[in-house]
Amino acid sequence: MSAGTRKLILVVDDTETVLIFTKMMLAGQAAEVVVARNGREALKRVEEQAPDLILMDIMMPEMDGVETCRRLKADPRTGGIPVVMVTTKGNPEKVEEAFAAGCDDYLTKPFGKLDLMAKIRRYMH
Repeated sequence: MSAGTRKLILVVDDTETVLIFTKMMLAGQAAEVVVARNGREALKRVEEQAPDLILMDIMMPEMDGVETCRRLKADPRTGGIPVVMVTTKGNPEKVEEAFAAGCDDYLTKPFGKLDLMAKIRRYMH
């Protein structure tokens, strides 16, 4: 990430440990991290302040990542925000659903800092 402008990353996951872990990996980067714990909360956060990138778990209560992505990509105001879906290993059907919903990429849990930073660099300029 370029050091000039501060970017905003929205991390959406219903597991507190994943939110904390991801925020820790992004500490010291030129990005502000905000979190949401489900799809409905994510849509609300995006309304408040459009992020530069969304990292979103596929499996969540209330509204899963696939449906949330579908709604974001269908809205002209948010359709251009890159969405990287986060999934557990061995769930190719969900990844296919996520791509059909318009996601830009995916990351498999558990992920390390190098994998996370590679995805972020790809979508944040």
